Amino acid sequence: MTVPYSIGAMAKAAGVPTTTVRYYERRGLLTPDGRSRAKYRVYGEASLERLRFIRSAQATGFTLEDIAALLTLHDEGTGGRCRTEVRSMIARRLADTKAKMTDLERVRTVLLEADASCGASKGPCPVMAKLTVRSRANSA
Repeated sequence: MTVPYSIGAMAKAAGVPTTTVRYYERRGLLTPDGRSRAKYRVYGEASLERLRFIRSAQATGFTLEDIAALLTLHDEGTGGRCRTEVRSMIARRLADTKAKMTDLERVRTVLLEADASCGASKGPCPVMAKLTVRSRANSA
């Protein structure tokens, strides 16, 4: 271990709260490299890189379950199998992203139509009227 980090120092270096580090430990994604004489958790540079990888993978849309699988593949050093499984995970992420983009485009269209109907009307707000009708239908 090159530079020993306390949990606070490692969390700060990765830009996360210490509760996040503890949570990842409970999930089995991180393990302290050891304990100090005072029994505090200590981490090395590899743990910091692992924490940064977890955060980066999350930002890309991978779930913690996906990340656990990725870390297992990395730890096992499985070359060809790793590529196949990673590509499969990426394909799932891409499909999920496409579905979310389709949903967001649908929401965008509804909002643009609502904006246009508000601007074209002089009476009661047509958007509020439509939402009221939907609200009544949903509660019935």
